[in-house]
Amino acid sequence: MRSAVLAALSATTLVLAGCGSGSSSSSGGEVRLRMIESLTSPDRTKLIKSLLADFEKANPGVKVELVSPPLDSADQKITQILQTGKGLDVLEVRDHTAKSFANNGWLAELPTTAWPGWAELTPLAQKKAVEVGGKPYLIPYGFYQRALFYRTDWGMSAPPATWQELYEAARKMTGDGRYGYSFRGGKGGADYAVQMISAYNGEALDPEKSFYLKDKRTIFSTPQAAQALELFVKIFKEASPPDSVSWGYPEMVQGFASGVTGMLIQDPEVIKTVEESGLRNWSTAPIPKGPTGYAFQPVGYAGWGVTSFTRHKAEATKLVQFLSEPAQSIRFAKGNSLIPIAKRAQSDPQFSQGAWKAYLEAQQDPKQVITIRPVDYPGWSQFLVDSDRDVQSLLTGKTTVAEVLKSWDAFWTDQARKVGE
Repeated sequence: MRSAVLAALSATTLVLAGCGSGSSSSSGGEVRLRMIESLTSPDRTKLIKSLLADFEKANPGVKVELVSPPLDSADQKITQILQTGKGLDVLEVRDHTAKSFANNGWLAELPTTAWPGWAELTPLAQKKAVEVGGKPYLIPYGFYQRALFYRTDWGMSAPPATWQELYEAARKMTGDGRYGYSFRGGKGGADYAVQMISAYNGEALDPEKSFYLKDKRTIFSTPQAAQALELFVKIFKEASPPDSVSWGYPEMVQGFASGVTGMLIQDPEVIKTVEESGLRNWSTAPIPKGPTGYAFQPVGYAGWGVTSFTRHKAEATKLVQFLSEPAQSIRFAKGNSLIPIAKRAQSDPQFSQGAWKAYLEAQQDPKQVITIRPVDYPGWSQFLVDSDRDVQSLLTGKTTVAEVLKSWDAFWTDQARKVGE
């Protein structure tokens, strides 16, 4: 154990030391850029290095060093480097780090009107690029959005279009050692409860402030919220494996891929996992809607940005633009099971057919609405912890639907007060 800790500390020292000297130009005029990734994995790093090699070939005289810190501590390492104000040119910016990085003045604004590639981006990509402060501090490289994965050989003639239909179909599937739904009762489970509550509130919900209604009340204050949360509990108790009370992402995906459960709601990265599992007779559909025909969900994303203190802004910007052009961005999306940012990807067979088609269908449905999570509110991080605990208590009968909703309503009413809304 001690040797592992020492090795980790040594690796961290090397990462920070490697970035400490800053980008540079060699005596021969060669520009050297340093770039850091956050969601590090061996296959992903290999793909990025391949793209960087293509960039170097297209831009003689520019070399790029990729820094790949361990996944669990990557965002912390990026923040530490940014605080020094040197040694970094291009960086991975995630949806939950974008505002902090921008507010601290660490990100440079990227040109859009003068870049032909801007017009090649989907409307969603353009929107998310300027989501922080209305300025383009990053170019997204892809998106995570949920869809319904379902068995086509378990008695369903069509995928459920609503949460009520999902419940009914899941009940029919349950029996003889198999269950209708891959429930998430562990870490992250509250997010699924919120998704259902949002759908049941329908058009009254404010997508820009997704925990609130257009009349400023919280989404947890309505009779519709109670209906949704009661159904949430019924889906668990009547159509899900009992041990899914503690399931997180790996367990719920494995439940579907192994043939234990008949339905799953998850991101597109699961497509590759299910395909590799050898499971047959499955398909995807947009997530279920509420009684008034609406479905709401946030879209996870990350992208590439340029530091405000780079000494090679032109070259760093050119690298971000290169990675964001259709050929490169589609290749990256395919390699990482992401919803692509390029308009032309919609005609690519991988994204327009088969399991990916549901994601395009959702984007083209005006009642499948993209929302913004209230991540800017001071209590967001605390709510993530508290709400998962509350869901556990609810599923195990230690608390009631009314008590949970009263607590969540009070919490977010107080959050609005704290920010002056």
